[in-house]
Amino acid sequence: MEQRDRPRRDVSVVFPTYNERDNIGPLIEEVLKHTPPNTEIIVVDDDSPDGTWQVVREMQDRLPNLQLLHRTAERGLTSALRAGIGSAKGDIVVWSDCDFSMPPATVEELLAEIAGGADVVVGSRFVDGGGVRIVHGSGDTLMAYLMSRILNRFIQRLLGGDFKDYTSGFIAARRGVLARIPLRGDYGEYFIDLVYRARKLGYRIKEVPYMCVERRAGQGKTGAHFFDYIKKGWKYVRLTIALRFSRISSTGGTGRESSPP
Repeated sequence: MEQRDRPRRDVSVVFPTYNERDNIGPLIEEVLKHTPPNTEIIVVDDDSPDGTWQVVREMQDRLPNLQLLHRTAERGLTSALRAGIGSAKGDIVVWSDCDFSMPPATVEELLAEIAGGADVVVGSRFVDGGGVRIVHGSGDTLMAYLMSRILNRFIQRLLGGDFKDYTSGFIAARRGVLARIPLRGDYGEYFIDLVYRARKLGYRIKEVPYMCVERRAGQGKTGAHFFDYIKKGWKYVRLTIALRFSRISSTGGTGRESSPP
């Protein structure tokens, strides 16, 4: 069946994956417990050496609403999300990390807020009730938390408003919002851009708390050491400064440039 002939869905959940073989199967099963019956799951895998895409392909035999985009030429988080959103048929699109650090049960809360009238709902570590579980001896968890805290304070100061978690990456949004505000950037900086432009265009944005925990299995993608965090964090800083001095047009773009630095 060609994509244009596929039936509409209430919800599409996009999972961008790279080397998540041990997480992806249980994650799909768990998310389906917290979403409507006709929810489609779209896994966008960048040809994972560990065979993540093979696990998903095997699951398709028993899950008709499971779609696999196995990419062998293109790479990157933001481009994977764009591909998943472009393929989605849901009126609402959800995405999160694929390592169980973002609890699948929280998807129910995101969708409930959309049903209540919000246009964009973000799982937030930095509102009341949210947080990060720092595992003893886990330097990666602690470093990620500290960097996120510092970056969010900086972003809030420059961009204003009362939004708390600009580095979340855990979100549900109406299809119309994502059509008007296409994702831009390479890595997690796309999220700052999306939330800021959505705010400026008057969309109703809500944050719901969640407790971020250590990944269940596999290797983290944020960074292997301190300098990885600095390298990625600098992109967030540059984008924030660019947004602060840009003008958001009625179409969702900026007055200065068509893509962030």
